[in-house]
Amino acid sequence: MDFAQLPLAEPILQAVADCGYVTASPIQAQTIPHTLEGRDVLGCAQTGTGKTAAFALPTLHRMHTEKRPSGKRLPRCLVLAPTRELAGQIAQSFQDYGQRIDLASVLVYGGVNQNPQITKLNRGVDLIIATPGRLIDLMEQGHVDLSRVQTFILDEADRMLDMGFIPDIRKINKKVPKDRQTLLFSATMPPAIEKLANDLLRNPVKISTAPQSTTADRVEQAVYFVDKGHKPQMLAHLLGKHSVSRAIVFTRTKYGADKLVRRLKKFKFPAEAIHGNKTQNARLRSLERFKSGQCHVLVATDIASRGIDVDNVSHVFNYDLPDDPESYVHRIGRTARAGASGMAIAFCDKLERANLTAVQRTIKMKLPVLTDFPDDIPEGEAAKLPDDTPSPKRQQRGQNQGQGKPRRGGGGVQGQAKLSKSSKKPKRRFQPRGKPGQGAAQGGSGGGRGKGKGKPGGRSGGNSGGGKPRRRGPKSG
Repeated sequence: MDFAQLPLAEPILQAVADCGYVTASPIQAQTIPHTLEGRDVLGCAQTGTGKTAAFALPTLHRMHTEKRPSGKRLPRCLVLAPTRELAGQIAQSFQDYGQRIDLASVLVYGGVNQNPQITKLNRGVDLIIATPGRLIDLMEQGHVDLSRVQTFILDEADRMLDMGFIPDIRKINKKVPKDRQTLLFSATMPPAIEKLANDLLRNPVKISTAPQSTTADRVEQAVYFVDKGHKPQMLAHLLGKHSVSRAIVFTRTKYGADKLVRRLKKFKFPAEAIHGNKTQNARLRSLERFKSGQCHVLVATDIASRGIDVDNVSHVFNYDLPDDPESYVHRIGRTARAGASGMAIAFCDKLERANLTAVQRTIKMKLPVLTDFPDDIPEGEAAKLPDDTPSPKRQQRGQNQGQGKPRRGGGGVQGQAKLSKSSKKPKRRFQPRGKPGQGAAQGGSGGGRGKGKGKPGGRSGGNSGGGKPRRRGPKSG
């Protein structure tokens, strides 16, 4: 369906055309007519489906065609979003689609000085786009009057559930009129969100555009088994090999994100980090540099995985596999948006095998394993996963307790290939190198603790003095 076929006001249709859009997406074609009729809507749609326009366009139509009440200009629409980034992107969409109508709006979020937001509220606004925490702060200070809200919109409700915002939403809900129109969108529908929808919505139209499979068919997915210590080099190699124009890299921790950015810069790849420890202004600057093409790599934690809305992301790298397999789905949803194709590459070290298994069960497919490693990076051990069928060679390797020929790239990646020259003499692995009379179990100067157990990257488990291994920074880094 073309937008021109929808009963939207002409200034809004012109603005949509100015943005280069002609055909409505499925969520837009289904949602807009019901919203224009005044119905409540419960939408189940993943990111990248066009749901922002699905609620923004009919809301703008209503504000443009209905007469504004006399008196002070009070908000007629309230949009709640879980993160500052998502709230900012929603505000930009309203600005783009409402550029030809008389619209006053304010973006309300924490982490910045509240005075400019208060100033706009005092002048009068038609629309508030907010995160729940800062909105409640301003409400309690007496700066927000929601008594004339006609449309109440909640975007990514399941994300707000994850972040603990449901009590805040219920508190805000008490301040908006009961006869308003409510639109609730969520990528998933856990029981808590279904209960929230039952409490907030009146006889809603239920719309679902979730794909049959858990992940988009247009995303090409694969995994490299690579040891933790070689992940930075491998990422730099792939960024150069694929001539990546715009990539998002996900790490498990904030510390890991900052550390990776420093490493990438040493490899001459400009990168920016975005996570919860960054100030709001710093996060916005990083996001703007990424959008404008000043940097081609954005390193993010999961707090940003559903808050980043950037077109033309060609690659997503799961540098660290997430603990929650659902996060994997949301991460790779950053690419292959609006009909485009994309690639999602995961790195898996030996401590992440269970994470990979959980991901594969969630997406109902086994990720293809890639082995095109450069000469200076050893291939990580693709150890047997619970749902794998071990090959005869792998079974034999397991029976030999890790002995045999070194792997390509120097071997020793798992600290086992160089420990013995012959698989027929396994006892040599455990013989102490110290002077006669010094038993290995006593931890003498030449043998002792850690012998026979290597660390990823070919390092011996012990040191030359038989003492404790040195720590190399936070485990999560």
